[in-house]
Amino acid sequence: MAEKNTKKIEFRLKFCRIGAKFAMINYFFMDKIKMSDENEVKTIQDYDESTIRTLDPLEHVRSRPGMYIGRLGDGSHRDDGIYVLLKEVIDNSIDEFMMGYGRRIDISLDGDRVSVRDYGRGIPLEMAIACVSKMNTGGKYGDSGYSSTIGMNGVGTKAVNALSEEFIIRSYRDGKFKEGRFAKGKLIEELDGETTEKNGTFVSYVADHDKKLFGNYKYSIENIEHRLWMYAYLNTGLSLYFNGERFYSQNGLKDLLDEKAEEEKIYDIIYYRGKKIEFALTHVNSYGESCYSFVNGQYTSDGGTHLSAFKEGVLKAINEFTEKSYKADEVRDGMLGAISIKLVDPIFESQTKNKLGSTEVRGPIVAEVKKEIVDFLFKNKEAAEKILEKIQLNEQLHKRVAEAKKLGKEAAKKLAVRIPKLKDCKFHRGDKDKKGNPLPETMIFLAEGDSAAGSFVLKRDVNTQAIFALKGKPFNCYGEDKKKLYENDELRNIMYALDIESEVDNLRYDKVVIATDADVDGMHIRNLLITYFLTYFDQLVMSGHLYILETPLYRVKTKKHGSIYCYSDSERDEAIANVGKEKFELTRFKGLGEISPEELGEFIGDNIKLVPVTLDHLKNVPEILGFYMGDNSPSRREYIMNNLEISIYE
Repeated sequence: MAEKNTKKIEFRLKFCRIGAKFAMINYFFMDKIKMSDENEVKTIQDYDESTIRTLDPLEHVRSRPGMYIGRLGDGSHRDDGIYVLLKEVIDNSIDEFMMGYGRRIDISLDGDRVSVRDYGRGIPLEMAIACVSKMNTGGKYGDSGYSSTIGMNGVGTKAVNALSEEFIIRSYRDGKFKEGRFAKGKLIEELDGETTEKNGTFVSYVADHDKKLFGNYKYSIENIEHRLWMYAYLNTGLSLYFNGERFYSQNGLKDLLDEKAEEEKIYDIIYYRGKKIEFALTHVNSYGESCYSFVNGQYTSDGGTHLSAFKEGVLKAINEFTEKSYKADEVRDGMLGAISIKLVDPIFESQTKNKLGSTEVRGPIVAEVKKEIVDFLFKNKEAAEKILEKIQLNEQLHKRVAEAKKLGKEAAKKLAVRIPKLKDCKFHRGDKDKKGNPLPETMIFLAEGDSAAGSFVLKRDVNTQAIFALKGKPFNCYGEDKKKLYENDELRNIMYALDIESEVDNLRYDKVVIATDADVDGMHIRNLLITYFLTYFDQLVMSGHLYILETPLYRVKTKKHGSIYCYSDSERDEAIANVGKEKFELTRFKGLGEISPEELGEFIGDNIKLVPVTLDHLKNVPEILGFYMGDNSPSRREYIMNNLEISIYE
């Protein structure tokens, strides 16, 4: 994670002048009204054709990067912009592989420089420069060379180029090469000549360190490796080498489910690969469902029409085979699945391609998935029996949950219409403005206690930030079944506030932020909440919606430098060293309740620091939760005593 920068404190001076006589006050206001009217006329007159600007594509990418790569970030989160840049480059190499050219891709990371070399056909030399610099230029339009690709808009590598302080493109083709060197999207050098290199394309770049773009970022090897494994699972036979390490899958999505399975699989994985559809399916003994979806080799983290069709196909197959009418959650509880499709001209809901919007895929996917699963069940009676046992167990469990849910709803009726302890925001996840444009991301803070929650309420953005005040320490739900979710008021109300009772996809906020004190009790509450989400709503964590709010531990205050907020002991020591011999005041914040509303506003505004709660897969979650939240106090106590670090400042 990038080193934290010291926050700058914005001073706002409020001036108030009080007149002694009513006549003077009256004159003051009348004069202001007159000035306001004059300014309004002047503003309208100033708004003419001279105020209208047209940005060239390069300027537009650099001034509005979020439209092209989503979040910027600092490299700590898997979806941060630096990984989107890498994805855009690799996607082109994957497209070549999918067309049958090049079975190897070399990726390297040297400091902040990323290089990608494929062995496809190579970009046509005369167009190599244009393909990475001129918007809407490429070989993926209509029938011009690609049948199904990840990128279709001619934007990807242009955005990478525009957002890189250094960018090199080199195409090798039939003994010749063409090279272009760019700085922040502008061509600075062009080379060509003879070569003995094999056909293919080489791209090398350094993401821009400009503070308005990526700033001080840091690559996570773990995040890169996760993305490369996804590519390997989806492209059987392709070898990806990252700094010399090979990423290769022989069995595609079957290998993916073997890796992701958190518990022992109830039956062998159902695996099917057709011309346009590949899917894998199994069940494990756990709550909820975990499904992964892909389009043309692109991981669609928010799913879409293809994932919905896959789930529908599974349900229809089970019901046709059993000649019963099981409910969706009875079939899907404990389901682990993955689907990948190839599609010409896919319609994604954004340039980041996280969710498929193409509607024409539904019918064919439902039919093919249903047919293949029914065929499997008739041919594999032992697996069919185990599936039915799992579904029947789910059915019994859901009856118990329904009874508890009924009691929960009866309790909810007594609470009036609103959800207790929730201060909602105006907008919610997925909302759009009148023109159909997406609104800013929303978040809900799960705040520790009424005192801290009160400060959040005073300084939040009412449009995008909601507050849920926790009573104290939530119930430890480790090892509990879903019935407990409805029996406990607070756990139930959190679920209702987030609207994830039936589907995690219904989540009302883009980010669920745990906001607790940085003391022992606060850490315990944090662990209890993470346990809650992993136990009942693990997909919320897996899809990257859960965060921890990071607040400062110290404040170093001087007359000259103002307030310097520090998030660690090292930052505190650095701040004290920077103020030199100047007299300073050191404050240690023990909790959110000690931070004034004015100060808190600084930490939940534009400079908010959020740490994502991420998991590669759920395989080790039961063991981790069992150790930290289960009945193993002696071993846990011994571990804590052996690993506790105490930092004392005098």
